[in-house]
Amino acid sequence: MSNKMKSKGGLGRGINDIIDYRDLSLGMNSKLAEMTRDLDIEKEPAIQDKFVKPRYIGKMAGNIAMIPIGNIQRNKTQPREKFDGKALKNLEYSIRELGIIQPITVRKISALKYQIISGERRFRAAQAAGLNEIPSYIRKANDKQLLEMALVENVQRQDLHPIEISTSYKRLIEECELTHEQISKIVGQSRSSITNSLRLLDLPEEIKIELAKRTLSKGHAKALLSISSNPERQILIMNLAISQKFSVREVEALCQKDGGKSRLQKKSINRVRALCEDEIQALDGLRLRFGAKIKLKPITGEKSDTSGRIELHYNNIEDLERLLDKLKR
Repeated sequence: MSNKMKSKGGLGRGINDIIDYRDLSLGMNSKLAEMTRDLDIEKEPAIQDKFVKPRYIGKMAGNIAMIPIGNIQRNKTQPREKFDGKALKNLEYSIRELGIIQPITVRKISALKYQIISGERRFRAAQAAGLNEIPSYIRKANDKQLLEMALVENVQRQDLHPIEISTSYKRLIEECELTHEQISKIVGQSRSSITNSLRLLDLPEEIKIELAKRTLSKGHAKALLSISSNPERQILIMNLAISQKFSVREVEALCQKDGGKSRLQKKSINRVRALCEDEIQALDGLRLRFGAKIKLKPITGEKSDTSGRIELHYNNIEDLERLLDKLKR
């Protein structure tokens, strides 16, 4: 069988391979007129000479249009400000190999110009891959609806840090005038989850930065909210949690209220300090030598400003004997 006669399998094909545009060419003008009539967009003859018309695939593909990339502009209100360069490069390679699997969503802003609602990462990767056109769903949306759809699409991503999600919720409330209840229905989260996420924005800037860097988890941050009346204490406990690798429960214990005072206040919080560089290096060396969970507890105000204690954890008697044997050497 000749190469021309061989047909591709279903896997590894983009939309360009799946749909035969030649079968859709007949009656295209009437279909195009029918589909654009509902968009209610003013025609701009000057722009029509400048941009290439999109190729409409038709109802069999869910009214997807193959729009020239030069006709599409980015959304200035895009809630996601940073895109991972490595992930974008991987997507570019995938598009070169397989094509666009999932169309982007756009709105029409003039006769032949479009603006991205969702799918900017795919759009950027398609540009980098050298594609001339990209499959797109066209939706009607005003500026407010555009922002709402972009924000909702953003919070449903899996790779966002907690502050990005909280900021998107806040914009949905302030700029789109949605309630907590409405947001919860749109994004499929409980109302309490929306409220708790928004509370993260009340944390000190230093803690929000660590959340964005993912050096502090959302669970740790939620625990710190219980002592929101004392930002200095929140930051101090955060630094301690990061340097000592405290679990969420350990942070909760430090923040726990008891008779109007936290446990940390009873132990005199001013006596706790962050580890210095020498202590961090020593801690790494101890963990390497003993192969066990070890913590350094720095203390100030006793003998000197660099005093502290070492906690060595063991799992069972055999583990204890192993550690004792290492200590004797």
